Amino acid sequence: MDNKAEIDWEELKSFLDERVDLYNRPNFIEADPIAIPHRYTMKEDIEIAAFLAATIAWGNRKIIVKNAHRLLDLFGESPYDFVMESKKKQQQPLSNFVHRTFQGADLLYFVKALRHIYATHGGIEGLFVKHAQPHSMQYAITQFRRAFFEIPHPERSTKHVSDPSNQSSAKRLNMFLRWLVRTDKRGVDFGIWKQLHPSQLSIPLDVHSGNTARKLGLLQRKQNDAKAVEELDGMLRKLDKEDPVKYDFALFGLGIFEKF
Repeated sequence: MDNKAEIDWEELKSFLDERVDLYNRPNFIEADPIAIPHRYTMKEDIEIAAFLAATIAWGNRKIIVKNAHRLLDLFGESPYDFVMESKKKQQQPLSNFVHRTFQGADLLYFVKALRHIYATHGGIEGLFVKHAQPHSMQYAITQFRRAFFEIPHPERSTKHVSDPSNQSSAKRLNMFLRWLVRTDKRGVDFGIWKQLHPSQLSIPLDVHSGNTARKLGLLQRKQNDAKAVEELDGMLRKLDKEDPVKYDFALFGLGIFEKF
C-alpha cells in the first residue's frame, strides 16, 4: 500500500483486529514495562509506578523492564507513600539509580515533582482530566509537563518529560495514558482513570509502530513527531473511533515480533 486511496479498510481492519487479539493478552505483560504497575493494586501506586516505568521506557525492552523493577524496588511497598512521606535520608538510595541518561538527580526531582502534583493539583489524573480535550490528550500532556516543572528543578530533568507542543510524539506519555485510561477486559491495560475515555487517546508512536504504519499505508509522514501522531490517530479512528489505540498492540507486535 503506497497511499490512502489504496487502503481496503475492511480488509485492513480485519487484519489488525486479529493482531490486537493476538497480542493484547496477559502473557504480553511480563516482558513489557506495563509489568511494573501490575505489581500494585492501589490506584495511586499504579499511576506512579506507571509514570516512572514509562519515563524510562526507551532502549532495549529487557533492560527497561529490569531497570524499572529495580527503580520501583527503591520505593518499597507503596510508591505513593514513598512519594508523599519519605525524608531525605530515605530518598538517598535513589541518587545512585541510572538508566541511560535518566539518573539519580532526575529521579530525586521526580519524587519532589510528584509530591507537588498530588499536594497542589489533586494528583496526576486530576491534571489530565482538567486539560483533556474531547478528542485529544496532547494539550493535557503539555499542561501536565508545565505543572511538573513549575517548581525549581534541574534543567537536565526537563528532557525526560516530552511536550507535544514542541512537536514531540510524546510516545512514553501516550503509552502511560493508554495503560491508565484504556479498559481492555484482558487484564493488560488498567482502565482506572474513569473520567477519561479511550477515544481521547493517541497512539504511542515509536520507530516500530511508525514503520509498520507506513508499510500499511496508514502514515505518510516520514518523521515520528507530533504531526505524525495526529495523522496516524486520524487513520486509526477510521478503524475504531471508540478505541483507536488498541491498534498499538497490532502495530507494535507486527514490528517487534513479526518483523513486518
